[in-house]
Amino acid sequence: MESTEDHDWIRACALPDRTELQERTLKTGQDIVIGERCRIDYGLSGNDVVICEFCKINGNIIATSDVRIDNWCEVSGDVVVEEDAYLGEGVKIQGKLVVGGDLDIGDNVQIERGFEAKGWISIRNPMPVIIYIVMYLVAVLGIEKEDELDSVLQKLFGDEERPGATPLMIPAGAVLNMQTFSVPERMAVGSGCRLHGNIRAGSIAVREETTIFGSLHAREGASVARGSVIHGDVQSDGDVAIEQEVHILGNVSCRSLTLHEDARVDGVIRAPGGLKIERRAA
Repeated sequence: MESTEDHDWIRACALPDRTELQERTLKTGQDIVIGERCRIDYGLSGNDVVICEFCKINGNIIATSDVRIDNWCEVSGDVVVEEDAYLGEGVKIQGKLVVGGDLDIGDNVQIERGFEAKGWISIRNPMPVIIYIVMYLVAVLGIEKEDELDSVLQKLFGDEERPGATPLMIPAGAVLNMQTFSVPERMAVGSGCRLHGNIRAGSIAVREETTIFGSLHAREGASVARGSVIHGDVQSDGDVAIEQEVHILGNVSCRSLTLHEDARVDGVIRAPGGLKIERRAA
């Protein structure tokens, strides 16, 4: 089986518009794609939910469409699927499995509180999830050739506006809990999101009207778009851009800072590389 480490795109993190952490559940109206070896200390709620191997989800999984859980994953809560479910070898579900459609199930799967499936039940090892993810992204992003995937996703996680159907993507090796949201590389947070925890990433881009109850820590650059509120500090070893009507309740520490005159920083600003004030348009 091909590892996600061979795919640079799975190292980036993207949260679609209006993603919220509600009552210990990360909720979105879009699909959810989780890279391998992640630890997420709350539940997941989305359309399709796809989880790569060796992940641990400490909560319920609720999907309005399909669920695919790869080999040796563990879910501490229930899994509720309105359509089909695909469980790989060694998956352990400590709660109940409820499937509205068909169930494909691999070897050595444990479901402690039993399961319900209204459709067909097939005992076989389903397609490896990483292969399914590549096929899924090629289809959902309208790419004709798989070779184009890296360049398209580079733009997707850049500063350009993302399409509305972008899935929620958590990269391999991420750690998510109520205190920390830690990913190894880039992170892009959509507009209108509401999140809890300190975000740590290679670079961070927060879009409009998003509220984060925590700090931002970026090894490279960070940007906070118009109308967003950060209930904590913004720290970066690179450059930081803060747009108009942004409210930072803590300190800002970075190499150089671009700050709109209509933004507000309650704490101390440290920018040894310089501070540039942007004026509002006449």
